[in-house]
Amino acid sequence: MGFRQGAVLASCSFFLGVLFICFFVDYRILHQELTEETIEDGFQFYTTFFNAPPAIKAVLHGFMGVGILGLVAKLHKYDESAIFFDGSSLVGYIFSAAVYLAVSVPSLRTIVTPADVDTRADRIEALRILSAGNTIMMVVLGAILVLQGGQEYARRVEARELAKMEEELKAKGSQASAGKDKKE
Repeated sequence: MGFRQGAVLASCSFFLGVLFICFFVDYRILHQELTEETIEDGFQFYTTFFNAPPAIKAVLHGFMGVGILGLVAKLHKYDESAIFFDGSSLVGYIFSAAVYLAVSVPSLRTIVTPADVDTRADRIEALRILSAGNTIMMVVLGAILVLQGGQEYARRVEARELAKMEEELKAKGSQASAGKDKKE
């Protein structure tokens, strides 16, 4: 595995780790009865998440950039594998970044620092939307990891088949040269 693939796998795994931590709260919000305790737990969790030190936010956003750069660098090779696997991964990664920027950040702001017009119902709805967005990002990032694993598997199968064909050609070549020696 090279640096480029390592950058993609590390950034996807990092974000999946963060999202799996959030999933403990998200699952209760999305798939269980919405009680006052669940709502308060969600508000408290995401308030802590939103008010994290700037260094943590910088690491989060830095890893986002590393993933995109890794995928663009892998796509630079521009063969069939890169077009299918890396191109699809890049589309998925950009989609996840778009969901983060368009859904997660505004929802977090509505939950933590509501405007004067935001009611408690608006904050609860933002909490549910945030949880759904996190779940969507988890699925997409998981698909990116599957695509990257599939690319590595396809590369190994192709290398094995090429080695097998070379062996067959060498065996045919040695048989043909042995036949010429017998005729002389």
